[in-house]
Amino acid sequence: MRMDLSEIAKKLGLSEFKNLIRKAAELIRLCDVQFDSSIIGVVSTSMKDLCHDVFGISEKKKDPREVKGNRGYFENYRLHTKQDEDEKNLVSKATVVKGVLLQQSIQAVVAILLFTVTVNDSQAAIDQQPSLIVLARQFVMAMLVLDTWQYFMHRYMHHNKFLYRHIHSQHHRLVVPYAFGALYNHPLEGLLLDTIGGALSFLFSGMSPRASIFFFSFATIKTVDDHCGLWLPGNLFHMFFKNNTAYHDVHHQLYGSKYNFSQPFFVMWDRILGTYMPYSLEKREGGGFEARPAKEYKDD
Repeated sequence: MRMDLSEIAKKLGLSEFKNLIRKAAELIRLCDVQFDSSIIGVVSTSMKDLCHDVFGISEKKKDPREVKGNRGYFENYRLHTKQDEDEKNLVSKATVVKGVLLQQSIQAVVAILLFTVTVNDSQAAIDQQPSLIVLARQFVMAMLVLDTWQYFMHRYMHHNKFLYRHIHSQHHRLVVPYAFGALYNHPLEGLLLDTIGGALSFLFSGMSPRASIFFFSFATIKTVDDHCGLWLPGNLFHMFFKNNTAYHDVHHQLYGSKYNFSQPFFVMWDRILGTYMPYSLEKREGGGFEARPAKEYKDD
């Protein structure tokens, strides 16, 4: 007869269950497997909390703030709890990885074709090195073009019920975003928003293929940060851009699905066209942060 851990804990009692864990750890040590003894303490604490929650055993449960160090460094900077990530997301991580790999493959093929068509093979063009001022101007132009294209296409995909239901809703299966799901979306959406948007920013800015490699790497890193679900101290993106992790997290929530369409750099189009949702970043009890919308938006 198969029993899960909760049934074993109930049958043995808290004290016996802890002894069982210690014996298992000792067995691993005797088998010459590296095992950190501090793990035993972490597991014991977790078992106490489990037994308190599920079975009502009289062992006093610790305040989450007292044991938050056992959960890892990044837990203290999450915009959502790990439990929220596991329960609210509507797609498995394996499916997300497959979707992202497909998306990246398509973009790589399009980029190679674009570079092949537009590259100037003359020696003069190869030797010419643009100044830093020219590169800065090209980067800013590419950012503005990409933001403009993505805002209007992104907003249209939310307002068009057919496009949202059959295409864009795939990306919103991640109610609690995480880093490697940043580019998880329908292949057609990836083509329309990212690939075509990137091609337009490349062509209008006039940057070289070499310069575009740095620009698109920067844009991808920025997009990953926007979806990472972490509010990390000293994050340079948060210092220089209002369009950040919390700003985009608001959009992934039900109350924010009609707001904060801008991506990946600026928030100007949201402000100009009235789709900007102000929010406050509050510390969550037990660790981490929470992006809360302004009061006037809560009932929308």
